[in-house]
Amino acid sequence: MSITRRLLGKAALGLAGAALLVQGTALAADKPAPFDKPGVKIALVRYLSTGDFFQAYLSGVEAQAKALGVDLRVLDSRQDAALQADMVDQAIALGVQGIIIQHGLTESMKDAAQRAVDAGIKVVAFDVNVENPKIPQIEQSDKDLAKLALEQAVKDNGESWKAGYVYVAGIAPLDRRNETWVDVKKKYSGISEVAQFGTLDNPIANSVANQARSVLQAHPDINVMFAPYDEFAKGVKIAVDEAGLNKKIKIYSADISTSDIAAMREPDSAWAATAATNPAVVGQVSVRALAQLLAGEDPGHNVIVPPTLITQKELIDKDIKNMEDLSAKLPQFAHADVAMPAWMPNPNAK
Repeated sequence: MSITRRLLGKAALGLAGAALLVQGTALAADKPAPFDKPGVKIALVRYLSTGDFFQAYLSGVEAQAKALGVDLRVLDSRQDAALQADMVDQAIALGVQGIIIQHGLTESMKDAAQRAVDAGIKVVAFDVNVENPKIPQIEQSDKDLAKLALEQAVKDNGESWKAGYVYVAGIAPLDRRNETWVDVKKKYSGISEVAQFGTLDNPIANSVANQARSVLQAHPDINVMFAPYDEFAKGVKIAVDEAGLNKKIKIYSADISTSDIAAMREPDSAWAATAATNPAVVGQVSVRALAQLLAGEDPGHNVIVPPTLITQKELIDKDIKNMEDLSAKLPQFAHADVAMPAWMPNPNAK
């Protein structure tokens, strides 16, 4: 084959294009300051840590922190509000550049969060309202979580039923889910809440089960339990199973884990549906939003991870047995393209 000027020109253009492609790929992979150098320190300050959801959330935080190459410190207050506020001060003293506040009470965390901001530290908050316009709120779209679960409850049970409701006020995600519950009761006048109960005493599921036993005895007409947190749902299921009411009562919840999936898949399980985001993905998004702040970018004030409805029937029909199956067979559950600028490493990438 003879080499002509035209062929040489095409080859040169091809080489130039390839060089640009390589250069573009390299630029896309480059991290902005301060992530272009090692030594970035961030802290996760936790209020709630008991249960599969919070274990998975922590694993997501750890995975994204590792992908970014940052030094992560985890401070766990174990539902001690005063200690959690003190731990924010501890994180400040450690010299971290960023803090994730995970759950907690507004009254105890509002001032602590402001102290971090005043110290020049970037802060994001997951499922706790710290009432600060400078602090992005990481949310699971709690109203949508409740809406998806309750729409399924209406679909399964019609527009008239007696409900038991598990709720603890003062916890931001539960308060947001409660707003949807109030709206649904207004929309469907045939839905009657005959009992409300709930506790966050550890172990949460067992403590709720103790309450649910008394509620079921006092209100034998209950046929739906709305328990919009999976530890609540586990407790209700324990009591329902013990009372032999698993074929009479249906449970609707929020959040998901491998143990939840197993409980929902049991023969004649009362646990009919849940609405959930992948807690590991929420943990990743929390770190990514904080990283954007540190890089001088704006993730937005409300960083929302969209939820997915998961029914007992779907788990059985698709042979979903664990969280890995759920991510593989429901791709929308595996990754959320939220707080994901081009430079951000994806810990889920194969």
